[in-house]
Amino acid sequence: MSDPAAPVLDDLRSESEELDRLVAELDGTGWSLATPAAGWTVAHQIAHLTWTDTASLLAVTDETAFADLAARALAAPATFVDEGADAGAVLPPDQLLIRWREGRERLQAALRSLPAGARFPWYGPPMSAPSMATARLMETWAHGQDVADALGVRREPTARLRHVAWIGVRARDYAYLVHGEQPPAAPFRVELTGLGGELWAYGPEDAGQRVTGPALDFCLLATQRAHRADLAVRAEGADADRWLDIAQAFAGPAGPGRPAKSGRPAKGA
Repeated sequence: MSDPAAPVLDDLRSESEELDRLVAELDGTGWSLATPAAGWTVAHQIAHLTWTDTASLLAVTDETAFADLAARALAAPATFVDEGADAGAVLPPDQLLIRWREGRERLQAALRSLPAGARFPWYGPPMSAPSMATARLMETWAHGQDVADALGVRREPTARLRHVAWIGVRARDYAYLVHGEQPPAAPFRVELTGLGGELWAYGPEDAGQRVTGPALDFCLLATQRAHRADLAVRAEGADADRWLDIAQAFAGPAGPGRPAKSGRPAKGA
């Protein structure tokens, strides 16, 4: 029987390797470049991925240790993530790079060794191996975007964005709840234009509210890497419009998002 986690784990490895190529040859100045995330350098971005891979490995292999980590996160939700990034960012770049590479491979091995259907705790709902791999790919892509922006590099979108779009759609209700709002009872229709012009569709065709736009733009929105005013994602319906204001594909507190660059109004169906 084929492993349902294998395809997304393969894509996670490819996504990580693409980001690795961006940072592997940077000098100290490059690692110190500021990224669009306030207060975070390129080193902070890689340190955060390293820290989250470590947390993910604990969730898979040591639930008691992860429960302690999660309790510390709940005790300091506004600072916990930054503290983890700060601790790794002070390392010499070559040491940080080694830690990231080794940590992500340990996580790969742990996830591939799990029996089908196994679940383990996380900061949001419990995870399976495929869902954890998808979440790690989403985060690697998002933080990779910050690194690319800092370096002035334009990354070519890949079919791996399907994973990011999927988790963005799946996290709809979580986005409402983390803002203290009740999610809409009815599903939305989400229609995204894929990289080759194909349709990526989620939700019933006859849904009363819908979201449409380029897949890349939706992924940037759901990972809060761009403001909706700068993206070609559109909503039909008041609830769908609200979702575009608060969408987040990641677990944890609602992020501050990014300021609008275009000067266009933030809302509008």
